[in-house]
Amino acid sequence: MHLEMLLIHTPKLTNRLGYTLNVVFQHLLHTDFSITTDEEYFLNHGDAKLNYGHKRLGDSLFIKSHSLLFQTSIEEQEPHAECRDGQWKLFPMYGRDLDFDFDPLAATFYMVSRYEEYLPHREDEHGRFCAEESLTHHAGFLHLPVADQWAQLIKNKITERYPDHPFPRLHYRFVHTVDIDAAWCYLHKGFFRTLMGLGRDLFWRRDLEEVRRRFRVLCHREADPFDSFDYIIRQHQILAPGAHLLFFVLLADYDNYDKPASHLNPHMRQLVQHLDDYAKMGIHPGYPSLEHPEQTDEEIKRLEHIIHRTIVRARFHFLRLQLPRSYRILQHAGIRHDYTMGYADTVGFRAGISVQYPFYDLERDLETELLIHPFCVMDTTLQKYMALTPQEGLEKYKALIDSVREVNGTYCCIVHNQNLTDLYGWAGWREVYEQMLDYAKP
Repeated sequence: MHLEMLLIHTPKLTNRLGYTLNVVFQHLLHTDFSITTDEEYFLNHGDAKLNYGHKRLGDSLFIKSHSLLFQTSIEEQEPHAECRDGQWKLFPMYGRDLDFDFDPLAATFYMVSRYEEYLPHREDEHGRFCAEESLTHHAGFLHLPVADQWAQLIKNKITERYPDHPFPRLHYRFVHTVDIDAAWCYLHKGFFRTLMGLGRDLFWRRDLEEVRRRFRVLCHREADPFDSFDYIIRQHQILAPGAHLLFFVLLADYDNYDKPASHLNPHMRQLVQHLDDYAKMGIHPGYPSLEHPEQTDEEIKRLEHIIHRTIVRARFHFLRLQLPRSYRILQHAGIRHDYTMGYADTVGFRAGISVQYPFYDLERDLETELLIHPFCVMDTTLQKYMALTPQEGLEKYKALIDSVREVNGTYCCIVHNQNLTDLYGWAGWREVYEQMLDYAKP
């Protein structure tokens, strides 16, 4: 049986181009391809073919190339974002008889490599790249998985030119992730932290209801408001059984930003082991991990010691992601999957893509084995940063899910166990969480 394979011609094969073709055809379209720099061989090829370069070759499908993928240095770029025919595009091309009026490969690389984050930019108080610094924020298409859309456009163009060329059917996926920053609000904190919390509520905040609630929980007359783990597992099984469930647990030392229960606490260890029975587990590297990479190694060892498994997944606490430093820390620690790619202050697709894809180290100009799993929305973003009502938050969830379904991509969200309570400004959000799960189910 003859199996057609897409042949791609380019005058020069670079690391950037090879990586981009891998992202587009393997990770987004799930199809095989081969590459050649031989014009004669390309012209004689009888099956589907795509030419990427500066000139058209025969009657093959042609993408006129920008210089970006043939460069090796990091330089200021001018992507010139434009909306044409209802589609946002970067690196527009002009001329007669063009199959594409922009360079979708250069556009994809610019987005997924996070090229703009290697250029001078403003950071927030936590050292994070700000969404408002991004091209997609300024242009107004941060809410769209444009790389998925561009891949679909390439696929459609190939299918139009070569109707017999097969493409596999793509399927929508839902990745349901939970960050455990604080497993309990009152319980299992130890004598000193409990005493300090009580003094804060009683003398500084003068919140007598909080004091009474603390005592009710400590006396086991009321459930701890942050202990929503069995609820999360149950709702996942009922409302979105076809989704993937992951927990990221914070096991850092106590400091100004990290306030977990101790990794030595038997209740914490028992909880983590319990969750490991129902979902995949990942490490939530603490706030100082950027300045002290060795702490990530130590926290991974703590989690591995608790569940007796090799840890290969991570998401940085506070979403403290700095490129390429953060990803090099994870690679050095043996992490193979990162789930930090997204924004804390707004929703949308930071890298313009919904599916997993390999990290490209732009400074070293090479593709790595670390897989990035981007997320597009976090519960804290909706309630805290964007100050939305529960109903407004639900509409944001639905719009993002719809945009992913349209391209048969992967919808990945972040929720926190501590936010599934009616306390501390979260009244009404548990119902939103349930409706989101039901709406997002595969």
